[in-house]
Amino acid sequence: MPGTTIEPLDLVGLQVPYHFRCPISLELMRDPVTVCTGQTYDRSSIESWVATGNTTCPVTRVPLTDFTFIPNHTLRRLIQDWCVANQAFGIQRIPTPKQPADPTMVRTLLGQASSASNPFQSRLSALRRLKGLARDSEKNRCVISSLNVREMLINILFSDTGSGSSDLNVEALAVLVMFQLCESDCESIASDPERVMYLSHMLFHSSIEVRVNSALLIEIVLSGTSSSELRAQISNVDEIFEGVTDILRNLNSYQRALKTGIRALFTLCLVRQTRQKAVQAGAPETLIDRLAELDKCEAEQALATIDLLCRIPSGCSAFASHALTVPLLVKTILKISDRATEYAAGALMALCSESEQCQRDAVNAGILTQLLLLVQSDCTERGKRKAQMLLKLLRDSWPEDCTGNSEDFGCSEIVPF
Repeated sequence: MPGTTIEPLDLVGLQVPYHFRCPISLELMRDPVTVCTGQTYDRSSIESWVATGNTTCPVTRVPLTDFTFIPNHTLRRLIQDWCVANQAFGIQRIPTPKQPADPTMVRTLLGQASSASNPFQSRLSALRRLKGLARDSEKNRCVISSLNVREMLINILFSDTGSGSSDLNVEALAVLVMFQLCESDCESIASDPERVMYLSHMLFHSSIEVRVNSALLIEIVLSGTSSSELRAQISNVDEIFEGVTDILRNLNSYQRALKTGIRALFTLCLVRQTRQKAVQAGAPETLIDRLAELDKCEAEQALATIDLLCRIPSGCSAFASHALTVPLLVKTILKISDRATEYAAGALMALCSESEQCQRDAVNAGILTQLLLLVQSDCTERGKRKAQMLLKLLRDSWPEDCTGNSEDFGCSEIVPF
């Protein structure tokens, strides 16, 4: 880019001064920073430049000897003033960017929060500042995570829990769930029955945020633990299934609660030997009641959970007893995703194998059309095989005018798994 002249940018009939534009993106700068060569760039652009392995200044091509990016407050204020002066042209004022967390300051906050000799309020204030920084940006979370924050937070979360949960425990939990835990972190929680029981109690906390964060940490620990024995130890706690199901049942108006509850329940139900506890907690009815409210990703996980629970007799019976189960499952075929279609077909296969009433309900809900469309679609081979098996299972239930005139049905071959 040396020697390149940047022409003023024409924005809705208004020329943006060239020195307000980033030399990399050529866009109006929102967070101008200066590098060691004296050149100024938009922070996101120069960070992307360096992240891709470049070690020179984009304009001068001089090697960067220091990768510290210094905020250019003067230029940023000039850009903001220009935006305000040109509001009549539809220009919006750029917000003042929040500065990245300083590692030295983060280290100080971690020290204040972890020191048991510090006053309670001082420790609490440090944790809340860390939470604010972590929420601000992914870069801040990377800075905090690099300073071994996870072990410290786990220790605070599970300290002095005999008399219930203090604000210190609650804040430590809120910060901890923002970070990925390594397997040793997960095992340090999963292998301690007292820690697992404490999390199960937190699922019934008076604060919605605490309940959701507890469910999220349980899901994180289960997903991050390779030991099937430890996973079974967690999912064997009745209160965990009850707490997670209650979140789905009563906090469905909170999107984060709904999303976290579905993820946690799905992860719990991956442990085959404890699925019965999900049924006892009322998960089948709750899943059907919430299915229509879910986004694509959560709907897939909910259908996967339904499929898992239909593989045990009590789960199959519980779903069969809900009047909306079969119609909703039929409706989801080909509507959400290939994976969701597979799960819905698998659950219907289990239900219709056990109940003639479910077979009649499926036929009345229009499953014939759905399955024939599925067999002829670009769906996965696994999904098509399940559709063909359902067609064979339900053949005796079709109205004569359907099966007699359906060439598609007549040529459908049943392919075993």
